[in-house]
Amino acid sequence: MGSERERELRRRRKRKKKMGLLRKRAEKASSSEKEVLAAKIRQLTPGAEGLLKTMGLK
Repeated sequence: MGSERERELRRRRKRKKKMGLLRKRAEKASSSEKEVLAAKIRQLTPGAEGLLKTMGLK
């Protein structure tokens, strides 16, 4: 299963990959889709509000 540090790194890498996919989807999304993506980002990561500002989402 791995040490706590390895699990932490695995979670971090997965979050980074998922954020990349969500960023690409947000560029092409309509306004209603952007709200859904913003909600998903809020669930995904604790620093979501800063990320949403830089991405131009609410």
